[in-house]
Amino acid sequence: MCLLLGASGVGKTLLVKRLLKLSSGDGKGDLGDPPPTRPTVGRPSPAGLAEAGTFYGLQSALGCFKWKLESGGSVCECNPREVGTDLTDIVVPRKITIRELGGCMGPIWPSYYGNCRSLLFMMDAANPTQLSASCVQLLGLLSAEGLAEASVLILFNKIDVPCYMTVEEMKSLIRLPDIIACAKQSISTVAVSAHKGTGLAEVLHWLQDTQGTDS
Repeated sequence: MCLLLGASGVGKTLLVKRLLKLSSGDGKGDLGDPPPTRPTVGRPSPAGLAEAGTFYGLQSALGCFKWKLESGGSVCECNPREVGTDLTDIVVPRKITIRELGGCMGPIWPSYYGNCRSLLFMMDAANPTQLSASCVQLLGLLSAEGLAEASVLILFNKIDVPCYMTVEEMKSLIRLPDIIACAKQSISTVAVSAHKGTGLAEVLHWLQDTQGTDS
C-alpha cells in the first residue's frame, strides 16, 4: 500500500488520475487535458473516529455534508469505511494500490499507516505561504512509528505555475537537507506538474522501485 498525503488543494487527486492514465495503454503519449477533480473530503472510518476523537470526526463529516449539498448529491451516498479516502490501483507493471487521504482528514491519518510500504507527500510549489504548515505535517509523518520503515517521496507540485520562490529556495527554507539527513526513512524528492505531466514518469519509476509486490 502507498499512501498519498498532503495539505488540501496541493493537487493529490489530479496526480493520481494522471499517474493512472500514464501507466495504462499508451501512457507515454499525450496526457490530454487535466480531468475534473473534487476535494477528497468526508467522514473517517470508525477506527479513525476512535483514534482521532469525535471532534475531528464531526468536522470531517460536516465537510462531507457541505460538499454533498453543494454538489446536489445525497449525504446517504457516503460509505463510512471509504469516504474521505480514494483507492486507486496502478500497474507499473506490478499492481500498486495508492490510498489518497484528504488534507482535512489529517487528524486521522495515523489510522491508515498500517501496511504502508511507501509514502507520497505532496507540497504546493506555487504556494509558499502553505510551506510551514506542510513542513509540520511532514515532520509529523517522519516521526510516526507506523511509517518508520516506509520509503518517502516528497513531491513539489505545480512547478508550471509562476512563483516568487524556486523549489530549491523552498527546500532551503524548510531545511529539507537536514530533515532528510536526520530521518529514519529513505527520502527522495521530485518537482512535478500534475497539470502538464512533468516529472510523473519519475514518480512511476520510484513507485515501481520502492513498492515491490503490493500486498
